[in-house]
Amino acid sequence: MTWRWRYENANGGEVSDRPLPREVFSSQADAESWLGETWRDLLESGVEKVTLLEDDRVEYAGMSLRPE
Repeated sequence: MTWRWRYENANGGEVSDRPLPREVFSSQADAESWLGETWRDLLESGVEKVTLLEDDRVEYAGMSLRPE
């Protein structure tokens, strides 16, 4: 099983038109830890939301990177 993030714009469409990290993780905890360290850089690159995938299964979707 592998875990990865899907990067999304404000409307929920996938952001794939720019160079973004395409990391793959062996656990959910590793993926979440990595996001905790890099979310600001992703936001500055135009990513508004993320979805966490385990292989092709959605663990959770549409999590905003903007502070509340």
